[in-house]
Amino acid sequence: MTSSAFDTSQVKDKRDTINGRFQKIKSMAASRRARLNESHRLHQFFRDMDDEESWIKEKKLLVSSEDYGRDLTGVQNLRKKHKRLEAELAAHEPAIQGVLDTGKKLSDDNTIGKEEIQQRLAQFVEHWKELKQLAAARGQRLEESLEYQQFVANVEEEEAWINEKMTLVASEDYGDTLAAIQGLLKKHEAFETDFTVHKDRVNDVCTNGQDLIKKALEETWRNLQKIIKERELELQKEQRRQEENDKLRQEFAQHANAFHQWIQETRSCMVEESGTLESQLEATKRKHQEIRAMRSQLKKIEDLGAAMEEALILDNKYTEHSTVGLAQQWDQLDQLGMRMQHNLEQQIQARNTTGVTEEALKEFSMMFKHFDKDKSGRLNHQEFKSCLRSLGYDLPMVEEGEPDPEFEAILDTVDPNRDGHVSLQEYMAFMISRETENVKSSEEIESAFRALSSEGKPYVTKEELYQNLTREQADYCVSHMKPYVDSKGRELPTAFDYVEFTRSLFVN
Repeated sequence: MTSSAFDTSQVKDKRDTINGRFQKIKSMAASRRARLNESHRLHQFFRDMDDEESWIKEKKLLVSSEDYGRDLTGVQNLRKKHKRLEAELAAHEPAIQGVLDTGKKLSDDNTIGKEEIQQRLAQFVEHWKELKQLAAARGQRLEESLEYQQFVANVEEEEAWINEKMTLVASEDYGDTLAAIQGLLKKHEAFETDFTVHKDRVNDVCTNGQDLIKKALEETWRNLQKIIKERELELQKEQRRQEENDKLRQEFAQHANAFHQWIQETRSCMVEESGTLESQLEATKRKHQEIRAMRSQLKKIEDLGAAMEEALILDNKYTEHSTVGLAQQWDQLDQLGMRMQHNLEQQIQARNTTGVTEEALKEFSMMFKHFDKDKSGRLNHQEFKSCLRSLGYDLPMVEEGEPDPEFEAILDTVDPNRDGHVSLQEYMAFMISRETENVKSSEEIESAFRALSSEGKPYVTKEELYQNLTREQADYCVSHMKPYVDSKGRELPTAFDYVEFTRSLFVN
């Protein structure tokens, strides 16, 4: 390092770099070692807990048994086994406590799996508590069973003694000699002494039986009181649930009924809209915006319907409407709004480009609405036929089921797929096409205007228009035709350029 042959600063930097990296690796290794030890302790704890859970599960099977013995010997043997099990539980409790202490320490020290540790500990404590409760309950039942079987054994023993002595006291042998009589008297005296002893035993058995009956009745009464209380709580719980369900029904019905009424009113308002085509179009657009905005209200109704389904509410006496039905009606109203907008735009375009008067368009629309009784925006075939007849179409009367080729030809235009209905849009397109079907080309229109003009001039005067056309037609031409300008750029008064007007119509 001191030699001038080396770049000492560079060597020092490399040495410091290597030392720094080594210390970093050393620190990372120590950190990893600590993490691995922590992970090892955690998984060791989980394995120990799994072992204890398996042990608890195994003992639960034993204490959950419904076998309480069929005789005195059987009960005594089961009681001995249960005593050994209780001793085993008591002896195992330190191991259980050790697992709990380890888990608590890990939960306090560790950051890895802390939530899972706490969750497993809570479950483990609950399982251990349940095992001890089951063991205590089984011990109590075995004691009761032992008491009962002991009573049964005592009863059987006394009954056997009584049966044996009944043979003796029922004997007809009273002796036929003095010695025989004296022997029988001695036996009877011994029986009376034995009877006094057994009298006390029988009284004890009867008293024991009364106690057992009393205990059984008291236990039955306690169970009955418990059942009554539980049923009362369940009934109160069910009452609260039904009250909440009824509130949910009423809330759903309130929104559903209001939404249905709004749909009906909106549909009527849209279908019965009057005024100019432009005002109707603006009103329809506003209504359609309102329809789209009401989607949020439908969403609320759908949420209430979902809550009712989750609560298993299948009936609602407060409304006849369902979520699905209202959604379908809203969708139909939305479609009707779009169709009416398109139809009004179509009518305005037809009025501006084909010369069909607004009054004629209003008549078509009014007649359609007259036959659209349910305000659905559609006519069935019979309603459509009646509408055409009201507009002056001379359709033949045919019997039901008989072919009607003339009407079928019209249906080929307005309902080619035969879905059974004619929409307002299809109807208006048909009527407009019928109004303009005689117009073949711009040349024909120009020829017609040229015939109105004196000497075939390329313009027509205001007087000529009003002399040869209806007032409505003349007003339309005057308002839409441009003034005529001659080749020198001069504008002729009261002269209109029908050539430019006709060509602009067909260009549009």
